Amino acid sequence: MPEIGPSLVLAILLGIFWTAAAVLVRGVAGARLPFLLLLAITGAWAGDAIGGRLGGPFDLLRIGDFRLLPASLGALGGIVLVVVVSVLGPTRTEPGRGPDR
Repeated sequence: MPEIGPSLVLAILLGIFWTAAAVLVRGVAGARLPFLLLLAITGAWAGDAIGGRLGGPFDLLRIGDFRLLPASLGALGGIVLVVVVSVLGPTRTEPGRGPDR
């Protein structure tokens, strides 16, 4: 059976935390919630990996080998990406009603 490292588990927990915080601040997530969660988890995992490569000030706040500061920045970056794409994307209109009616 493959062993799951603590980095993935902590990235999932951190992604859930930042997604919940974003939904609390915005008040609603709607159909964006799965995308918010997916990109927050992926961003946290990638942020931890990038923080490990950069070292320096990113190693200040850690849980074992997991770097919280760059992982949080990655999770927030993923959430911001979903919000920006959803704001800039097309909006739905009612069937049979155009934008000028």
